[in-house]
Amino acid sequence: MRGDHDTERMREALALARTAALHGDVPVGCLVEVDGVVVGRGENRREVDADPTAHAEILALRAAATHLGRWRLDTATIYVTLEPCVMCAGALLNARVARVVMGATDEKAGAVGSRYNVLTDPRLLHEADVEAGVEAEASATLLREFFEQRR
Repeated sequence: MRGDHDTERMREALALARTAALHGDVPVGCLVEVDGVVVGRGENRREVDADPTAHAEILALRAAATHLGRWRLDTATIYVTLEPCVMCAGALLNARVARVVMGATDEKAGAVGSRYNVLTDPRLLHEADVEAGVEAEASATLLREFFEQRR
């Protein structure tokens, strides 16, 4: 059951990623779910907002914290189409998220298994469960097509 639910939520995150591509941003989308309810959404907006921190995960975390009225998201599951970078993994860690479900890996800058293991490092203040590879091919294809169009 959890697998079907994760796939459904990741498809919602992919829709957000497609929105990011429409305004010229790298297609990454993110959802924050608490108790089965989506409480935060975000898509990359660095280009459109001229903001280096406007990654999908950061925007989704901000929306969730505002919605819930608290910064601690210790019961949240995050669905993100691309493995988070160091900044985003740090934000997920600081928000104390319980679980991260991700699509494509990021061999160049991934901080949740590819380059670094920020969310599962026992030396840090928190650890999160990580589920990788959900809708990975769809996520990777969206990214590949985006960058091919840019060349």
